[in-house]
Amino acid sequence: MTAMDLPHVLTRDIVIRATRETVFRYFTDSRRWASWWGAGSTIDPRPGGAVLIRYPGGVEAAGEVLELAPPDRLVFTYGFVSGQPIPAGSSRVEIRLEPAGSSTRVRLTHAFAEARARDEHVQGWRYQLSVFGNIVADEVQAQAASLVDAWFAAWAETNDAARAIILAGAVVPGVRFRDRYSLIDGMDDLLPHIAAAQRFMPGFRPHRRGDIRHCQGTVLADWMADGPEGQRGAAGTNVFTFDEHGRIESVVGLWSPGATT
Repeated sequence: MTAMDLPHVLTRDIVIRATRETVFRYFTDSRRWASWWGAGSTIDPRPGGAVLIRYPGGVEAAGEVLELAPPDRLVFTYGFVSGQPIPAGSSRVEIRLEPAGSSTRVRLTHAFAEARARDEHVQGWRYQLSVFGNIVADEVQAQAASLVDAWFAAWAETNDAARAIILAGAVVPGVRFRDRYSLIDGMDDLLPHIAAAQRFMPGFRPHRRGDIRHCQGTVLADWMADGPEGQRGAAGTNVFTFDEHGRIESVVGLWSPGATT
């Protein structure tokens, strides 16, 4: 198939907070491939290898790999096994991965013989790439709950050295923290800030309350804090953002109305 054969082109770009190497694994591993297409989907990651997409409703699309160049590019043919709305292998999909700062820009180009078929796939790719971004983020931030718990544990840790070790395993060196009492940039600023908080709020022990809520590198975590006698001292919600390696890079703390320290 040439550009003249497939003149009607759909394009879409998204940015995923993950490395290109991480994102590209979803084009070379059938288990990961199926995670964003549907159970039973497979890919044989080599030129000439078969591509099968089995949508949740049972509809199947098929094609073959034309080009595979890790971690930059995947090209494959695409169409429906039933022949409708386009036959198997009758269109061409190209996915390019480009650096976007510390993230990855995913550039999709899908070329068709007819404009109607292209237009019918616009919302499908809008949806499918959104699912893809979340699936990749779920893997990169698989330890998000544990790292959130480490963040709160550091605020309860009274030993300076132990606190530094806890945070070093959970946050990036340049971590940013904002709340009503904090305007902090970097570990060198954060560690003495926590020590001061413990001095002026002795016995303040925050901890996560309930499950985290996670979407594409942003996590919401409710928290509450116990006072020195075990009484509730404060509560709120923290917004965590994670980097491309799954570590905490910023935290914004929102205190609940009427919370006390």
